[in-house]
Amino acid sequence: MLLSKNLLGDILARAVSTGADFAEVFAENTRTNSISYLDKKIEKIQDNVYSGVGIRAFLGTRTAYACTTDLSREGLLRCASDVADAIGTARIEKTVHLLGRILPNVHPVLCLPGDTQLQDRIAILKRGCETAYAHDGCISQVSGTLLSVDRTFLVANTESLLTQDRKVRTRLAISAVASLKDEKQTGFFGPGAGMGMEFFDRVRPESVGERAAAQALTNLRADYIKAGQMTVAIENGFGGVIFHEACGHSLEATSVGIGASQMCGKLGQKIANEKVSAVDDGTIPNAWGSQNIDDEGMPMTRNLLIENGILKNYMVDRLGERRMHMPRTGCGRRESYAYEPTSRMTNTFILNGPDKNEDIIKSIEYGLYCRSMGGGSVEPLTGAFNFAVAEGYIVRNGEICEPVRGASLIGTGSQILQDIDMVGQNLERAQGMCGSSRGSIPTDVGQPLIRVAKITVGGR
Repeated sequence: MLLSKNLLGDILARAVSTGADFAEVFAENTRTNSISYLDKKIEKIQDNVYSGVGIRAFLGTRTAYACTTDLSREGLLRCASDVADAIGTARIEKTVHLLGRILPNVHPVLCLPGDTQLQDRIAILKRGCETAYAHDGCISQVSGTLLSVDRTFLVANTESLLTQDRKVRTRLAISAVASLKDEKQTGFFGPGAGMGMEFFDRVRPESVGERAAAQALTNLRADYIKAGQMTVAIENGFGGVIFHEACGHSLEATSVGIGASQMCGKLGQKIANEKVSAVDDGTIPNAWGSQNIDDEGMPMTRNLLIENGILKNYMVDRLGERRMHMPRTGCGRRESYAYEPTSRMTNTFILNGPDKNEDIIKSIEYGLYCRSMGGGSVEPLTGAFNFAVAEGYIVRNGEICEPVRGASLIGTGSQILQDIDMVGQNLERAQGMCGSSRGSIPTDVGQPLIRVAKITVGGR
């Protein structure tokens, strides 16, 4: 236990001593290790350990939050007093009794990164990066990172809850640059999981380097796409970033609870094509975005967001529960103790649909096949988005043809949900870091192959 039960009780009592109706303590100890490769050598090895405590109090929908790295009794009580003073001025004596709750661990780790020799981890990174170099003579530069995170945290609150969790994550990310004369193009692949080093029994480092290099070469030899409105097929895995960004954030209580979402007031309404069903599921064993409990101490859940086109639920944290009068869904998340939690996605994806993948491609007379998506931006209030296509191909007469580059997808979340008219059957998830309110957190995105009947494609 990161802090004693008695000390936690005293901190909570201090936090509600001026009239707050709820208080919570979040304590964390996290170790990260990253090994970086650049220009055919190991560039940097970093070990970081950080520990701290965040304290939050509620009075209705008013919140006060403070954090500290002073883990002495005096420092923690002082932090709790700062929170209490921000809430009110009354003086209330209260005793908090905590009851420990132990949940089964559904994310077992077989080989902790910290138990693995550094040279063995370096060898894994080199295998991936050297494979990328060997893929083709046009690969001029390769960079890679092997990241491991070991995070232990506890949550205690004035509802007598005392619980804790440990989450281990491992990720290998490789970028490759392909060059020909004055032209340079990049490729990237970065799989990860809520696992230890046994992750590399499932994913070969060489396959990561090969995929990054192949994407860079494809883009190097591609012509620029001509802009216009067209039918688009978006592949599985990281193609799901479109739903995550353009629709997922609009279903979080962070925006819905304050009326700043395109999805406000639409529960029970048809918001998508009837072939579209989507979930946010933090219970998937060893998934990148899963935990046994969220950062508010609630067990994570499988939350059906959309069923056959009908909006079924939002993602609701504790503050959202108060604002929206809806039950929590186990999605209260934060980057670290330095951030107050809020509703955030875990593993969010479109479910398999009724269409055969080959039929999706065959149905397109002329359009764009997006094998891999890149980054982009979205405005939750309007749902307007703009996403880069990392690897794309022209589809002509039902066949995937020549590669193209410079494509982007432009539209709104509400419209693209309606225009997804075919949903395939090869669901796959991919890993990323979601940077939004309350910091950067690990999330899975995903989907099967889908067809969007019409969307604006940016290009030349």
